[in-house]
Amino acid sequence: MTHARPTSTLPDAPAGPGDPARLLRLVLRVDGVSTAVMAVVLIVAVGPLGDLTGMPTGFTLGFGGYQLAGGAVLLLIARLPVLRPAIVRTVICVNLFSGIGCVALALVDPLSLTGFGVFFLLVGAVIVTVYAALGYAGLRRMTQGA
Repeated sequence: MTHARPTSTLPDAPAGPGDPARLLRLVLRVDGVSTAVMAVVLIVAVGPLGDLTGMPTGFTLGFGGYQLAGGAVLLLIARLPVLRPAIVRTVICVNLFSGIGCVALALVDPLSLTGFGVFFLLVGAVIVTVYAALGYAGLRRMTQGA
């Protein structure tokens, strides 16, 4: 007897109109993809970005690595068959703390950022805060729909 081998260790999560986690899964996917894309930009364009932002090479590469790992984790979480509220709350908190960290780095300026570097971090803070708010809205919808 032959058995088909699964192409992934995680089953595709339900995402139909009746899935109460549909919004949350979408937010996690968009957050994951955009985080991974930003990570690649940080890593690949480390030299020019350093010149534009004032961010040191080591910091930029570390930040890119952190974002690459974070993007991958977000995409894995989005595919879980069951999104546990505790995991989602953790994602929301990481986004909020990332936003706070970006604001602190921009305002305290231990990196001697350029004006564009400050702007870059503040825009990043806004983006992750929006993802946190959307994640919270998706979590509420999911838990109220259950």
